[in-house]
Amino acid sequence: MSADSAYERGKALSEQVNPGMEDALAARYDALVPGLSRMVVEVPYGTFYTRGVVDEKTRLLATIAALAAMGGQTRPQVKVNIASARAVGASREEVCEIIYQMTLYGGFPAMINAMNAAIEVFEAEDE
Repeated sequence: MSADSAYERGKALSEQVNPGMEDALAARYDALVPGLSRMVVEVPYGTFYTRGVVDEKTRLLATIAALAAMGGQTRPQVKVNIASARAVGASREEVCEIIYQMTLYGGFPAMINAMNAAIEVFEAEDE
């Protein structure tokens, strides 16, 4: 698998679930770490996320679960992945149930932090 094909797959997926992500990353980080934005598109999106074994909704719900269990330090990533999950068809109820289930693994504070992040995403959707 060539880097270009991984990049192209990653670009297509990232634009589907998080439009403008590469440009936003480039504007913020590429002056400090040249190529960081491309690497994010190519490696996680193009190499890991496009394997095709699970559908996008399942992958994103699993990602939300992992980030929720990790706790409050992942709040920005939780919000991005909730928005992405919503973009591929996850319902608010599914997102909240996945977060709620993480109470058993990350504890109540981690669940509350992730639930608050979800509420912020849902409120932004409603505006």
